[in-house]
Formats: sequence, structure tokens, C-alpha cells
Amino acid sequence: MTEFLMPSLGADMEAGTLVEWLVQPGSTVNRGDIIAVVETQKGAIEIEVFQNGTVDSLLVDPGSTVPVGTPLAVIADGAGGAPEPSTVEPTVAPPPIAPVVSPPIAPAVSPVTVAAPPARGDRVRASPAARKLAAATQVDLAALSGSGAGGAILYTDVERARQRGPDQTDGGGMTAMRSAIAAAMARSKREIPHYYLEHQIDVTGVQDWLTAMNAERPPADRLLGGALHLKAIAVALRKFPELNGVFEDRRFRPSVAIHVGAAISIRGGGLVAPAIHDTDQLSLDQVMARLRDLTKRVRAGRFRSSELTDPTVTVSSLGERGVGLLFGVIYPPQVALIGLGRVEERPWVVDGAVRPRAVITATLAADHRVSDGHRGALFLRKLDEHLQHPEAL
Repeated sequence: MTEFLMPSLGADMEAGTLVEWLVQPGSTVNRGDIIAVVETQKGAIEIEVFQNGTVDSLLVDPGSTVPVGTPLAVIADGAGGAPEPSTVEPTVAPPPIAPVVSPPIAPAVSPVTVAAPPARGDRVRASPAARKLAAATQVDLAALSGSGAGGAILYTDVERARQRGPDQTDGGGMTAMRSAIAAAMARSKREIPHYYLEHQIDVTGVQDWLTAMNAERPPADRLLGGALHLKAIAVALRKFPELNGVFEDRRFRPSVAIHVGAAISIRGGGLVAPAIHDTDQLSLDQVMARLRDLTKRVRAGRFRSSELTDPTVTVSSLGERGVGLLFGVIYPPQVALIGLGRVEERPWVVDGAVRPRAVITATLAADHRVSDGHRGALFLRKLDEHLQHPEAL
């Protein structure tokens, strides 16, 4: 038997509210299955299980708020043997909010689908948690279509509809999301000795390469510069493990895996930086597909616990907002944040002549307890080298 615990979805999370079970005693579960919904300051999060087995018992009732680490359920081992050593396997545990801004990719997201009202006498299929939230927030269940089995409306469906309305405040004039961001950033600036570097990169070759690559592709399959930047950063990090990991319990723990957290704005306000797992191992097309999927789901209010707990470094961009330079605040307990500005046409010396070139400014905010300016500068130079050869990524 193994206990399934209330997960930590961020360094500043002390407790969570269990709002819905998606399994029952006797249900068979596999690693990666979503078995519960937990509400935090940023909304409803789908919680995954990290083992195979059978649900033996549920220990916490929906609606209960319990501290991180509280046993929520007991899961019998799938093979009938000894229990697995841990109920979760996050690489790292950064907080669930992001210090900076939306990523370079921002595909259009459709609003929550509206379904036709049920026929007279029909009862809307919805989970008890969904009904309770709908009643409390005056959301019309008949106007929603559900994502559950057989079209049943789940808590997360109501939460997405609710998030389209006015932000809920914490009683002090701040939204819960903004309060969480403030707490994490205050902690970061209080505890982490930041140093900052910037480097201007000629990306004319990248722009030309992308244009050629996309010439024969339909719009849905085209690569965008943001995906290429993420891949180049991830590959560059292979040589600089001191920028990829977490600082906890007074020591640094580098991560072998490179899970880039891409900062994405949430519809209705707030930010998160969910992980693109093993970014350096993915093809450019795979990075592009993951980024589109993440952006769509986050802005629809749907993301998973592993996407919030696993990032080993954060990348953010204000380029889409017209900003040329940003210096971010590190996302604790991570130790580095890479910022990207907009691509600008600038005069640039090439082979002794001044020519117009496409240039982007990359910045690094890093933890001086773990690395220094020399290593940070070498990382930015390595990133530059990779961007000069996009075909090799």
C-alpha cells in the first residue's frame, strides 16, 4: 500500500482544497492518470498519480482543506508487491506562479464551449463538486459542455467558466493570484542574491531559416521563433548544470533533466510557468506542439500538477508586447531565469561593413550562491552559438 499525498504545487503552498475525486475505491490507476482536482491560489489543478495500482480507500472528503503532505488516499501496488518508495516524482518543486510574462507563442484560445440547453425534464450531468461550485458562483450548468465521461460537467469546467468573470480578491484588494506572485517574488528577492547579464544576438539567420522552413507548411504546422529559442536555451544548458536545478535546504541540487518552464499568462489575470518536459531532447516540431498545447490549456484554466512542479529553469519573453529588454526575478527554488526581448532591426557590423540585422537581447538572472558572472556569460555565448545554427537544433 502507498499513501497518495496532498502535493506541493509551489514553495509558498502550505495547504490545498480537495474539490473533486475522479476515481473511487476499486478504480484501477496508471502512472500519469488524473485522479483528483485540488484548488490553489491560481485555480483548479488536475492532480496526477505516479504509480500503477488500485485505489484502496479515499481518506479526505471533497471540500476539505488540508496541509501539503496530508494522505489523501491509499493505493494498492499494481503488482501486489512492496509499496513504491514515493507517491510523487517531481524533479524539482518551484512555486506555481511566474514572475514575468507571457511566452512568445500565443495561439488563439476558444472560450469554454457552450452547449445547447438540455431537453425539458433532462437533468444536467455534473459531479457534486461541479454543482456546488456552480451554485456558489452562479454559473449556469446548462450553458456548459462537460469534459468528463459521457459529457459530464466537472469542477474544472465550472472553474474555467467562472474565471471569465471578475477576479476574486483576498479581501485586501489583491487577487489571490497576485497575492501569490507577490509572496514568491518577495521571497526571491529576500533570499536569492541575484546577478544579471545581457547579451545581444544576431538572429538574422534564424529568421531566414524559419521563413524557408515554413514556406511549404500549412499555418497549423509552422514553427515560431519562440519554440526555437526554447530549444536553443535547453541545449545550451547541457553544458551549464549550475543554471538548471533548485536550491533547497541550503544546498543546490542540479537536475539531469532539463524541463523548461515557459511563462504563460492566465486568462483573467495571473501567470504560471508550466514545464515542457525534457525540452532539450525534443525536436523543434515537438517543442512547438507542446508549447501550443500548454498555452491553450493554461489559458483555458487546465493544467496538471507535474507541469507546475517540474520546471528546472524559467524562460520568459515580453517580445510580443514590444519590450526589447527584461530582467526577471528568479522563480524560487530555481536558480536562473532567461529573458528574451523583441526581435529588432539594428545596424550591425558584418565583415567590416554596417548592415541592417535582426537582433534579440537575451538576459540572464542567476543565483550567485550557485554560479557567477563568468559562467553566466559563457552560457549566453553558447546560446548565441546555437542560434547561429538553427538547422542543428
